[in-house]
Amino acid sequence: MAGSSFGQIFRITTWGESHGRAVGVVVDGLPAGLPFSEADVQKELDRRRPGQSAVSTPRQEKDRVEILSGLFEGLSTGTPVSMLVWNADARSSSYDAIKNTPRPGHADFTYQARYGIRDHRGGGRASARETIGRVAGGALAKLLLARSGIRVAAHVLELGGIRAGPSSFEEVLENVEKTPVRCADLKASEKMLEAVTFAREEGDSIGGIVEILARGVPAGLGEPVFDRLDADLAKAIMSIPAVKGFEIGAGFEAARLRGSEMNDPFRMEAGSVGCARNRAGGVLGGISTGLDLVCRAAVKPTPSISKPQQSVDLLAGKDTEIAIKGRHDPTIPPRMVPVAEAMVALVLADHMLRSGFINTRTLLEERDF
Repeated sequence: MAGSSFGQIFRITTWGESHGRAVGVVVDGLPAGLPFSEADVQKELDRRRPGQSAVSTPRQEKDRVEILSGLFEGLSTGTPVSMLVWNADARSSSYDAIKNTPRPGHADFTYQARYGIRDHRGGGRASARETIGRVAGGALAKLLLARSGIRVAAHVLELGGIRAGPSSFEEVLENVEKTPVRCADLKASEKMLEAVTFAREEGDSIGGIVEILARGVPAGLGEPVFDRLDADLAKAIMSIPAVKGFEIGAGFEAARLRGSEMNDPFRMEAGSVGCARNRAGGVLGGISTGLDLVCRAAVKPTPSISKPQQSVDLLAGKDTEIAIKGRHDPTIPPRMVPVAEAMVALVLADHMLRSGFINTRTLLEERDF
């Protein structure tokens, strides 16, 4: 299967299936000399893992990471970093009855059409459990970016049609982990939680919007024309399971604005070029402006619902009905927050290395021995 790798210099390759023995990632291109440990990666995986709140699947996985290579005496060696997480709480028998019945909204039918064979247990490779590798790789990207003063944060902006009020970067950092729905607007989060509870009781699910912010991104990142920074961000975010839309800055609202409303006027700020506003979302012509990066992802409702749905029996060649059983998230955006952060961090780390903002050879000379 091609398409399991992402990035050019800072490159990840994820592997594994939802109900296989393990899932993991190989990270290549991490410069030598970066201090990190399993605890640094585990912190991010704990934010993604299932069973952590009432708005996530009750599947119980500790998701303990094991670093197999690329780390020596607390420092990256410059060689590939391989990380593994064992699967422990898979219940494959829950999927036996629907082995030949593709679930609406899932990749069951398309994987079968593409490869002629698929792992039907929990969605196999198409499962959101694949994102463990992204989050693990993104944890290293975040550490690398932090050395250049770049921080990435995400939050749930909308859930089940309930829209949060505007939040600053600092408010997102401060509030996002205070509520299970990971909304920086704590009042809106209460209504969101009620919506999730109601949908779950109805045997249904809800979708939403995740907003991702990056602060400290220098001006000049991006490789026009086809490797534009915003194009790579779009690919990164759209590659996350359940994402059906991407926008940056004003996004689709830009189609309803006039040029005088959309353009960000330039001005001098403490001897440097700045902007009076940021409707471009931190990118012009595919290159970063130095302002905050602002992008959003539209996330569909969880396709696994217990309500009866129309499907087909592939073996018998006839129409049938399906009601999905098992353990599933009633909504995806809250658990997608660390995944979205990871994908943006991976793009930024790759472009920082490609543009020469980070030394591609070693970080060792920066350390004080």
